[in-house]
Amino acid sequence: MSFDLLQLNAAIAKHGPVHRVVIAAIKGSSPRELGASMLLWTGGQSGSIGGGALEYQASQAPKPGLRHYPLGPELGQCCGGHVTLATEYFTQPVQAEDLYIRQIEGDLPLSLPLARMQKAQRNGLGVAAIAYSDGWLAEPIDRPLIPLWIWGAGHVGRAVVHIAAEMPNLNITWIDTSPERFPENTPPHVTIAPAKEPAHLMPHAPLEAQHLIFTYSHALDLAICHAALMRGFAFCGLIGSSSKWTRFRARLAALGHSPRDILNITCPIGNPNLGKLPISIAIGVTQALVLRNTAATIVKRSAIL
Repeated sequence: MSFDLLQLNAAIAKHGPVHRVVIAAIKGSSPRELGASMLLWTGGQSGSIGGGALEYQASQAPKPGLRHYPLGPELGQCCGGHVTLATEYFTQPVQAEDLYIRQIEGDLPLSLPLARMQKAQRNGLGVAAIAYSDGWLAEPIDRPLIPLWIWGAGHVGRAVVHIAAEMPNLNITWIDTSPERFPENTPPHVTIAPAKEPAHLMPHAPLEAQHLIFTYSHALDLAICHAALMRGFAFCGLIGSSSKWTRFRARLAALGHSPRDILNITCPIGNPNLGKLPISIAIGVTQALVLRNTAATIVKRSAIL
């Protein structure tokens, strides 16, 4: 988990002063992972540290500092572990890069492990991780969001957006041919982009974008695939059968694309073992994205180390 600087600063700008509560240390079991956090402001909240008694206690009259919770004896939670929560109060936007180190309470100097982590991060020699020591807390700053462009607002597209919108590392752009194609209630952080000719938007997509194509028309699908190959991408997935992909490969080749480039498009996408219902396809597609992006992150970290 990372420190979501953009989310915190946006909450301060919209709601005023904000408390942030983060799981700073864990011994044994915990309802959420290390670094899970929530924001609290007058009349509202976002994020979660696991719900239940732990979250309730932390959200009642929060005060800056550290608090240690034995989950079993004190809160009656079945996890049975021990959790340290760090609570901070922010009235102004936070400025930080890569690693955010600050003293939560006490007057001890910065511990040696955190000082080493800070130095390694500054020199590009290590990957930061959340760490707590002697009243000090270090958290890596969230990496830039991954641009995900979803083409098509039909049943499958809607199911994918429903799941993908819950993933904190995605910046979602949703495209279809008209505003009427989209549901009335869409997640507020998803960018809606109606376009009569969707493929004409492809030149505006970041080169590092990931594309998922689910339109209602094979002609639109083909045009978007063609535009994607012309533009370049980090990933491009197309819904369809093996026979559809065979036809598309021939048509894309006729449009001048090499067989090697065409095979950069993944088709079919999803997990056929999950079934053909839109939600089943969406689960398979988003699972594949999570695995792909996790693997890419591991490779980058290995390269740094």
